[in-house]
Amino acid sequence: MTDHRFIIEMGTGNDQYGQDYTKAARRAIEDALHHSSIPMFEALNPTLGLSAEDMRIQVTVAVQKPDLVDTNALLKVLPHGKVNVLALIGGMNVENPESGKIIVIATAAVEAFLPYLGNRA
Repeated sequence: MTDHRFIIEMGTGNDQYGQDYTKAARRAIEDALHHSSIPMFEALNPTLGLSAEDMRIQVTVAVQKPDLVDTNALLKVLPHGKVNVLALIGGMNVENPESGKIIVIATAAVEAFLPYLGNRA
């Protein structure tokens, strides 16, 4: 076993006026991050030598047009760890019938993994 997931947070975000899929995805990631705090590294670093940089972060964002998401730009949203961002189809587009403009709604899951350290009893 290489690592263990220890956090999963979900978020939603939107772009109401610019029809920007990356902006909606960024806001969904930020929403997920605002639900988290990871104070455990203060305890784990002295005893196990783990820091926030040891985390593997998997971010999955879902929008109706995943090919329009700049996943490289989203890497900068995550403050720590080794980050991978995957864009999939999902989320929602809501059209204004009068203007034809689209409100882009994105969802995100942010998962954090730590290396497996074996049984340390």
